[in-house]
Amino acid sequence: MILATLTLAAMAMLPAQAADRVFELRTYTCFEGRLDALKARFRDHTIAIFARHGMTSIGYWVPTDPEKSKTTLVYIIAHPSLEEAKKHWAEFRDDPEWKKVSADSEKDGKIVSHVDSIFMSPADFSQIK
Repeated sequence: MILATLTLAAMAMLPAQAADRVFELRTYTCFEGRLDALKARFRDHTIAIFARHGMTSIGYWVPTDPEKSKTTLVYIIAHPSLEEAKKHWAEFRDDPEWKKVSADSEKDGKIVSHVDSIFMSPADFSQIK
């Protein structure tokens, strides 16, 4: 009973999410041998820049498939709405720190060869909204 009460109290303290919140699933395909550079760029810089521009990091993954695990990074971020997502990405691309980080990380060559992006709304039965 105490655990249930504490769980409900903790859930009540979580910020309410807007009904139009969207998630973005992004898949980055790197040039051969450049995945470590991409992971370092995210770990050391990109995630903090995302946060500064209102993008909420949900998670980051590398596929378990032996071939794709060498060249692929998959992640999900959340935005308050699709309109805000467009605004966030425009601000991110124009961010002076991002421009410097991107240029510095590509001094040994381009990292990403292709990006796939899909925006998603949670299903009514989804545990995450």
